[in-house]
Amino acid sequence: MTWTDIFNGTGKFFQWTFSFMEGLGNGPNLMFWIIIAGLIGLWLRMQANFNKEAKEKGTIK
Repeated sequence: MTWTDIFNGTGKFFQWTFSFMEGLGNGPNLMFWIIIAGLIGLWLRMQANFNKEAKEKGTIK
């Protein structure tokens, strides 16, 4: 087995993977956007709770 065989095999694997993903359309993009938006919303809610707690304890400027 040579390096050429390894690189060609890797290339064929990625071509196969991306041809499969092409059939999914925008589904993965939508899924990632929903996950990202949900995590941003979660972080903002947590940050608001942290700020509220800091104001109650007097540790925020």
